[in-house]
Amino acid sequence: MYHDRTGMTAALAIPDRRKRSRKPIRSGRRPGTRIQLLDQSLDLVRPEEVMAEVEGWIEDGQKAVVANHNLHSMELVRSDPIMQAFYSQADLIQVDSKPLIWLARACGYSASGMHRSTYLDWRNHFWSLANRRGWRVFYVGGADGVAATAAASLAERYPRAVIGTHSGYFDATPGSTSNDDVLDQIRDFAPNIILVGMGMPRQEAWIVQNLADLPDAVIFNVGAAFDYEAGVQKAAPRWMGKSGLEWLYRLVNDPGRLFHRYCVEPWRLAGPIWRDLHRSRDA
Repeated sequence: MYHDRTGMTAALAIPDRRKRSRKPIRSGRRPGTRIQLLDQSLDLVRPEEVMAEVEGWIEDGQKAVVANHNLHSMELVRSDPIMQAFYSQADLIQVDSKPLIWLARACGYSASGMHRSTYLDWRNHFWSLANRRGWRVFYVGGADGVAATAAASLAERYPRAVIGTHSGYFDATPGSTSNDDVLDQIRDFAPNIILVGMGMPRQEAWIVQNLADLPDAVIFNVGAAFDYEAGVQKAAPRWMGKSGLEWLYRLVNDPGRLFHRYCVEPWRLAGPIWRDLHRSRDA
């Protein structure tokens, strides 16, 4: 299901499905924006810089992957090979964590004036661009009906954006019938943007496993993005994100699911954090 500019369903020719090798696109960015923190690569880019990169990739018809790192992903990537593969394929890696920005500053990186960059930070800019450019945006994720509700709401505010959706509840095993059906729907839709919101690390695994079969588009891992757009989840006030307190808002609203992530996992990073701080002082 998707919404075109007139509200009618449309069918498009399936683009070339041949697999092509690709290397991450990492040129054309401000010097010094790519850094190493906790043994991982990060790009110190602002939300508006992310959107500028996206516009350029779409204009050039390139396939690109935009990732994000927070403390949860930093913990997962240390032991999960598929998460490692995902970040190695990413063309741009946003910092989705105020504590990581604080750590970058403490380690001497030029992070002055930086704040985190993730869907909730650039959503309005993104959808405004999608509306002006007539981008085709396909979202994979969410419970049955949630993404469609979000798409309908977004279509009212951004009528020139063409939005397609598919629930995240399907057999995502590579080669399964349902997974192949999702890939066929995406190719038929011919998107400029693919948003994958199936939770971490499932969404990253799906992107890595299907990257060669996805059409040339800019691909984001966006978690519960459409849950927010559908009103299923309420986003924290933006001042909490900028001040590094969004985790507290989320923990209070969903303690059973998020206690371990926010109150246990970060302690596992204490050693790598100390090593980064120590190296920076010796440099």
